Amino acid sequence: MSGIILRVIDGADRGRIYDKLDPPITIGREEGNTIQLNDERVSRFHLKIQEDNARLVLTDLESTNGTKVNNEDIQLRILRFGDIILIGRSVILYGSRDQIAGRLSKLRGESEGTINPEESKGANRKASHSDSDLNWNADADPKATLYAFEPPEIPDRLTPGQAAQFAEVLDYLHIRIRNLLNSAQVEPKADRVIIDSRQWQSLLDLQSRLAEYLRCVSDPNASSG
Repeated sequence: MSGIILRVIDGADRGRIYDKLDPPITIGREEGNTIQLNDERVSRFHLKIQEDNARLVLTDLESTNGTKVNNEDIQLRILRFGDIILIGRSVILYGSRDQIAGRLSKLRGESEGTINPEESKGANRKASHSDSDLNWNADADPKATLYAFEPPEIPDRLTPGQAAQFAEVLDYLHIRIRNLLNSAQVEPKADRVIIDSRQWQSLLDLQSRLAEYLRCVSDPNASSG
């Protein structure tokens, strides 16, 4: 994967465009990084972007102030066109206008049930098409426009053992969520759903376990309760 485009849209380096980058890419405050940012809240070597199985993976390098993607704290994340990377006071957008517009067009086609294969080729789209797609659903939350319709992909190239472990985790989550949904009391007239305090605590516990899973995946040395 080559020709990666990263655009700094806020911070001291606002307006800088880094294109035709080849992974691995490092971003930090020190010389020697692929991208050196003038930001005292950015660590010397803050994050790394590398290719793995035709996917672009961002890893936080145990930075002091952490890394966010689309406003969520992350240690490890697959990047997609339109993702917003926040480090220190700097905001970085992944992808060109055409690439992001192509993804928006594909998401729009999926949500409307009409996918045009030609429109999904973001790199070949004209600027006029890019502008219209980037303005699509302009009144909505931009992140919701990009991410609300696109669940993450199931990992591929898993060994049979890894696939069994992954299926076990998903089955555990599915059963817990199903039990929570079955316990809810629906009040159609009031247009609300009620769960009791015990189930609420169960939901919080489930979120806690998910947080532990995420931590263990990004840091195999982390302990899980």
